[in-house]
Amino acid sequence: MRHSLPLTPQFYVTAPQPCPYLPGRMERKLFTALQGEHAQKLNDTLSKQGFRRSQNVLYRPSCAECSACLSARIRVADFQPSRTQKRILKRVSHLRRNATSPWATEDQFALFRRYLDHRHADGGMADMDIFEFAAMIEETPIKSRVIEYTRPPREGERGRPLVAVCLTDVFDDGLSMVYSFYDPDFPNLSLGTHVILDHIAIAREAGLPYVYLGYWVPGSRKMGYKAGFSALEIYKGGQWVPVGNAADHSADLHPLSVDPIAEQVARISLPDTRL
Repeated sequence: MRHSLPLTPQFYVTAPQPCPYLPGRMERKLFTALQGEHAQKLNDTLSKQGFRRSQNVLYRPSCAECSACLSARIRVADFQPSRTQKRILKRVSHLRRNATSPWATEDQFALFRRYLDHRHADGGMADMDIFEFAAMIEETPIKSRVIEYTRPPREGERGRPLVAVCLTDVFDDGLSMVYSFYDPDFPNLSLGTHVILDHIAIAREAGLPYVYLGYWVPGSRKMGYKAGFSALEIYKGGQWVPVGNAADHSADLHPLSVDPIAEQVARISLPDTRL
């Protein structure tokens, strides 16, 4: 009988830098490498504890004076679209979904650049070139897909142009929307909302119970839209709980809401990789 030692990844902390979501605050992240034969198990296990993937790294906010960033996911079985979301679904009925392997294309990068220039010109990705973009899409040690959305061609156009793209990880219990971007020339289509709604549909078709949205940050206009989806849960106090009222989370902006790094690491559950 073969045995292997339990997986024991090393955890590190980034240096503080300005927070992209809340002005006047500093951001710090707890992270570990995602690699080796047990990468998928590690990703599945830590994602259930509020971690997110970026290429071959898993990270979770661990700021010294704030714990406002809360991992969010939608319970697929309980989700009910709002009236506004139903109208969005009708407006985008002409779009077509295409799921592909995680392979970067020039069309994707062109759309990505237009999205950044219009929506996040001062963000951390503003200077990303095509090689860095390809690394973001392709450097994944786990099961990932690129979900593309196309529209009918206009006069003089050839093929179906891209209007939205999402890099999506497949967990044992759901889909994780790692990064999405869309055409800023179609604000009336609410493409960002549509991509989330369609991922809920994909998860339902696949029998997966959750769609992971990344972090919800109460008080941040950039992240506030996530609270507009029903059946939303957040990871707080070591468990997944309904999001409730945003005002109930104001205490998370206080420095005493943050546990020491050593205590945070000690409470992380790791996968059992014994064969």
